[in-house]
Amino acid sequence: MGHVVRMTATGAFGITFVFLVDAANLFWIAQLGDAQLVAAIGFAFAIQFFSVSSGVGLMIASTAMISRSIGAGRRDLAREQAGAAVVIATTIQAGVALLIVLFRHDLVAMAGATGETAALAARYLAITVPSLVLMAVGLICSGALRAEGLGAQAMYITLISGFLLMLTDPVLIIWLGWGLDGAAIGLVLFRLALLGMGLWLAAARNNLIALPDLSAVRRVMPVYMAIALPAIATQMATPAGNYLLTIVMAPFGDDAVAAWAVVGRMTVVAFGGIFALAGAIGGIFGQNYGAGHLDRLRSTYRDAIIFCLLYTLATWALLLIATPYVIEGFALNGQGADIVRAFTRFGVGAFVFLGALFVSNAAFNALGRPLRSTLVNWIKEGLLSLPAAAFLAGFFGAPGVIYGQAAAGVIVGTVSAIWGWRFVLSLRADTPVALDATPPRPYPNPDRYRRR
Repeated sequence: MGHVVRMTATGAFGITFVFLVDAANLFWIAQLGDAQLVAAIGFAFAIQFFSVSSGVGLMIASTAMISRSIGAGRRDLAREQAGAAVVIATTIQAGVALLIVLFRHDLVAMAGATGETAALAARYLAITVPSLVLMAVGLICSGALRAEGLGAQAMYITLISGFLLMLTDPVLIIWLGWGLDGAAIGLVLFRLALLGMGLWLAAARNNLIALPDLSAVRRVMPVYMAIALPAIATQMATPAGNYLLTIVMAPFGDDAVAAWAVVGRMTVVAFGGIFALAGAIGGIFGQNYGAGHLDRLRSTYRDAIIFCLLYTLATWALLLIATPYVIEGFALNGQGADIVRAFTRFGVGAFVFLGALFVSNAAFNALGRPLRSTLVNWIKEGLLSLPAAAFLAGFFGAPGVIYGQAAAGVIVGTVSAIWGWRFVLSLRADTPVALDATPPRPYPNPDRYRRR
C-alpha cells in the first residue's frame, strides 16, 4: 500500500495541478461574462478529448512495455523501446491532429454546436490541436520515468508545465484581452513546456531513452502496437462517451453545455488521484510481472481498490461543501446550477466503482490482456451511457445526463473489478512474459530480479 500511495501521490499532485490549471483557464474565460465562450470550450473539449486520449493510450502502452523490460533486468532493451515509442507516438498523433484540423467544422457541428459558438469552438481547435505532437513526446517521457519508478520526476514534468500555464492564462485571456484565443495559446505553451521538461528528465538526466533509429522502430513497433492499439481503443471509449453525452446535453442550450464543461473540469480536478493511480500502478504491475513477483501483483490490485474507495468518499464530502462556491465562481444559474448539484450529490458516488474500473484496466493493459480493457470501457461508454442518459434526461431534464452516466459507471465498474481480480489470481509463476519480438519464455529464477 505504501508503494501504491507514494507512486499515486506524486502522479496525483502533478496531474491534479494541471487539471486545476485547466479549470482556472475555464474560470478566466467565465469571468468575461459570456456563456457562449464557455460553451465553445465545452464543445472543443469534447472533440479534443479524443486526441488527448489517444496520446494517453500510447503512454500507457509504453509504460507497460518498458516496465516489463526493466523488471526483467533488460535495461538496454527498455531504452530502445522508449526511443522507438517516441517516434511512433509522435507520428500517430501528427496524423490524428491533421484529421481533426481538417474536419473540425464538421466535428463541431456533429456535437450540436451552431452559429457563433460553433465558429469559436472550431477556431480554438485550429490553434490547439497541432500541439498534440509536442504533448505526445512529453507523455512518453513521463511514461518512461514511471516505468523506472521515478514518480516524483514524472510529476515535475506536469507540475512545472502547469505552473507556466497558471501564470500565462490571466495575462493572455484578461490582461491582453485575447479571450478564447489567449486560452488556446496558453495551452500550446503548456504543451511546449511539457516537451522540454520530459526530454530533459527522461532522456538527458536519467538516460531512459535511446536515440531511435529506423531498425529499432521496426523491431519495437509490433510489440508496442500490440499493446498500444487496444490501449488507445480503451482510452477512446471515454471521449466517445463524453461526445455522445454532449450531443444529448446540447439541446438544453448553451447554459447546459457550459455547466457540462464545468462538470468535466471538476471531475478531472477532484479525481486526479484516481486517474494518477491508473497510470502509477501500471508500472508497478509491469515490473513485478516481469520479475515474477505475483504476490506483490495481487496485493497491489487489492490496495489500489481500497485506495479508490477511501479517496472517493473523502472527495465526495469536499465537493458537497464546495458546490455553492463552484456555481457562483463560474456564474452558473438555473439549469446550469442544477447540473452541478446533480453531479456533486449523485454523480460523484459512481467513482467508487469507476476507480475499480481504472484499476482493472491497468492490470489488463500491463499484464497482456488489453482487449479486456477495451471491451469493458466500450460497453460502458458505447452501450450503456448513451441510452441511460437519454432515457433519464427525458424524466429529469439536463441533470438526467449525469444520472445516466453514473448508473453506467456503477454497473460496469463492479463487473470489471471482479473480472480483473479473478484474472490476477489466475496468473502463475511460469506465465510467459513477452519482452520483445522473439518468442516469450518463462524465467526459471524470478527472485534474482530486483524490484525497484
